[in-house]
Order: sequence, then C-alpha cells, then structure tokens
Amino acid sequence: MAKEFTFRGKTIKELKELDTREFAKFLKSRQRRAVLRQFDAIENFIARCKRKENKGKPIRTHLRHLVIVPRMVDFTINIYNGKEYVRVNIIPEMLGHRLGEFSVTRTKVQHGSPGIGATRSSAALSVK
Repeated sequence: MAKEFTFRGKTIKELKELDTREFAKFLKSRQRRAVLRQFDAIENFIARCKRKENKGKPIRTHLRHLVIVPRMVDFTINIYNGKEYVRVNIIPEMLGHRLGEFSVTRTKVQHGSPGIGATRSSAALSVK
C-alpha cells in the first residue's frame, strides 16, 4: 500500500479545502510572504486554468514566479522558459515551490566540431 501524501500533517484533500491565505500559514516564511503578496495573481491564474481545462486547451503561462498552492494540483501547465513552453504536471510534492523551478532555462551546451579558421592550425588550410 502506498503511503498517503501529507504536507505539514495535512492530507491533500484537507489542503484543497483551505483558502489560499489559510494554506500560506503552512509554508515557510519566504513562500508565505510571496503567496500573501501574490494572492490576486494566484486566484486569477487558478480561475483561468479551470476555464481553459474545460475547453481542453493547454494552459500556457509566463508566470514563473507564482508559488504552487493545493488547488493547482493535477493541472497540466505549459511554462515558458525563454525559448519554448515546457509541459509540467503539478503533483502534491511541488507545493510551496515556484512554477519556474520546473521549467529549466539553461541547458547543457553541446559543442560540435570546430569550423575552418576556428583554430590556428586550421587557418593555414585552404577553404576548398
């Protein structure tokens, strides 16, 4: 039997019933401050997500700074990383984190082989 997820002693069902401001009391100080300041933005985002999910359209956002609250759990969101949208499924373990943490902006560089003139030895070669 799988262990049921709890966050600070509360199950996900109990957390979903709480108001966003009530949930903020269970967060650490930095996230709590962010949630209380972003209350209107979070509520608008959740309302927008519910409208778009009913129509079957993917939810796209640039709002990487929003803190994940329990009512966002089970949403599928496309988060912009500066180049493209990264599909993210919100799960209970993400509570209290920001959306941007799950859409990495920097990737590992994969260099190809150097071209002609890139090194001193290749500068002497003919271009033909």
